[in-house]
Amino acid sequence: MRLYIAEKPSMAAEIAKHLPGPMAKRNGYFETGGGLVTWLYGHVLRMAEPGEYDARFEKWALVDLPIVPMKWHLVVSESSKAQFDIVAALIDRASEIIHAGDPDREGQLLVDEVLEFVGNRKPVKRLLLNALDEKSVRAALADLRDNNDFAGLMLAALARQRADWLIGMNVTRLATLCAQVRGYGETFPVGRVKTPTLSLVVRREREIAGFKPVEHYGFKAEFSHHNGSFTAGWRAKETQPGLDSEGRLVDLAAAGELKRRFLQKGDAEITGYETKEKSRPQPLPFSLSALQVAAGKRFGYSPQVVLEAAQALYEKKLTTYPRSDCDYLPENQLADAPAILAHLAGLGMTEADASIRSRAWDDSKISSHHAIIPTVLPCEVQLPETEQDVYNLIAVRYIAQFYPAHVFDQTSVALVYQGEEFRTSGRVIKEPGWRKLYAAEDEDKEEKAEEDAGVLPAMKPGDSVSFINMRSLKKTTKPPERFTESTLLQAMKEIHRFVKNDELKKQLKSVSGIGTEATRAGIIADLIEKQFMELEKKRLKPTEIAFILVDALPDELTFPDSTAVWEDQLKLMEEGAGILDEFITRQVELVKRLCKSLTPASFRLKEGGRRCPTCKEGVLICRKGGNGPFWGCSRYPDCKFTAPDRMGKPDLLSSKLGGLSRITFKK
Repeated sequence: MRLYIAEKPSMAAEIAKHLPGPMAKRNGYFETGGGLVTWLYGHVLRMAEPGEYDARFEKWALVDLPIVPMKWHLVVSESSKAQFDIVAALIDRASEIIHAGDPDREGQLLVDEVLEFVGNRKPVKRLLLNALDEKSVRAALADLRDNNDFAGLMLAALARQRADWLIGMNVTRLATLCAQVRGYGETFPVGRVKTPTLSLVVRREREIAGFKPVEHYGFKAEFSHHNGSFTAGWRAKETQPGLDSEGRLVDLAAAGELKRRFLQKGDAEITGYETKEKSRPQPLPFSLSALQVAAGKRFGYSPQVVLEAAQALYEKKLTTYPRSDCDYLPENQLADAPAILAHLAGLGMTEADASIRSRAWDDSKISSHHAIIPTVLPCEVQLPETEQDVYNLIAVRYIAQFYPAHVFDQTSVALVYQGEEFRTSGRVIKEPGWRKLYAAEDEDKEEKAEEDAGVLPAMKPGDSVSFINMRSLKKTTKPPERFTESTLLQAMKEIHRFVKNDELKKQLKSVSGIGTEATRAGIIADLIEKQFMELEKKRLKPTEIAFILVDALPDELTFPDSTAVWEDQLKLMEEGAGILDEFITRQVELVKRLCKSLTPASFRLKEGGRRCPTCKEGVLICRKGGNGPFWGCSRYPDCKFTAPDRMGKPDLLSSKLGGLSRITFKK
């Protein structure tokens, strides 16, 4: 008997619907003529907590760190036990298993870990469902793969899971206990991805706070050629007096001298005139991150809202699998283009040509899933506003693949006037192409900047042009903007831009950032929920405890360099080149180093806290005793200093001293 194991009930129902024979709903599974179909609820197995390895770990204590399992344990989640028992019993009955988890790392792991947990030795095949419409499901059912082909995906997910456990369980306890000594009562969660993400927001806030505006000056002049007039901007020489380290003219007197020279008028000479035909290819279809960023900029939607909308569209069979990190498409899906374009014609974009093949169609860029696109099923229902907006974004980006490339002539001009260089550029659109679809949007800031001069007259080097007039420019630099949820997600995706090490920055440019398509939105939402960040006019602002945590932790955890390298290693593991044990060994070594380097002194004393006069490290905390309130050191029992309470304050003249060896924290 063949058993299909899906990731969730909705997917199980779609699979069962397209298997041969009658379909009947049973308790926890479907029965069909083509086999049984059951489901999980995400991870029905969870990683064991430290206290489930050893009861003494239930109490948080510095002397127990680091906690490193000799053998990793999984535990059946209490909320999923009934369904797990059904799945386990069905596996026992089956002769062949079909793994039907989502086509990504986590989807691979959550079914594989169940099979491993129950000791399955039966053959396993893999069903890859990138869409739930009938054609896609039937095609996937006809193209089952050997599950062993996806062992790399499972190992990468397992490595990520264990690394997150090691950092989260150990360094969260370590940071919280150290902070407690300094007077803090909060739990300070530390994560392999969460912490460098929070650090981006903290550092951006410090850049804003420390920003000092700089006034600088420039000039735009209008010139006349016998073929027409144009405007060009002044470019400073390296030897120009009054420049700052960024090459900006900041000296008002130097700017005044230049202005006087320019107003003398006279002729200028064209020193450079070059026209090149340039082409902008169609923008690639959306990965989840790209979709979240686009919807955030266009509609102000949070990444989590976009993910939920994309998931709903997927389950309604209108779009393909949403948690995709890929922005390319398999070549065999080109055959579906006429049908998809036909039912998208209602969006008013009627110039799409199904014979055009954009760069998006590339089998070499496809792994277990592809970019998010509409399915062959037309949208014939009224969608909620967020789903409709997200669907339209996906649809228009797909339609763009069947418009021509955007082609234009780019002209660059250089001239010398009064011994100073001026430059300008302009363009002539030859083929608007896919840009017609985005005519109302500022889709490309680079292109917009290049168009400032409009169409330029025909000229050649050596031509003389006459000065007409000039406009002085006074500009003031602006501080960097706070992140929005969407721009922070984009920063996580493009993490190489924030890496300290220049060599590593180049290496990591091709890495798909920190976190995964499925987890980034949740990480941002969790930091807000745990009150490490707050939204102020849709901008993210770190709270005080965010500064306290980030300031205490070493660069290894707060800068994205190490995390980005780990993501690179996980990617190699996906491709079968990485080794799980080596990766975990490096994580254990990191945790051990942190347990030695992170101390209570790493945290600043809580504001208003009274330093212990004995150990100088802890703070005095008011406690309740058998004879009423008294004050004791937060490092108790390592430090046994106590003082009686006198009108809500410690009476230091009547204090007692002492010392022992175990700092604990009650959750």
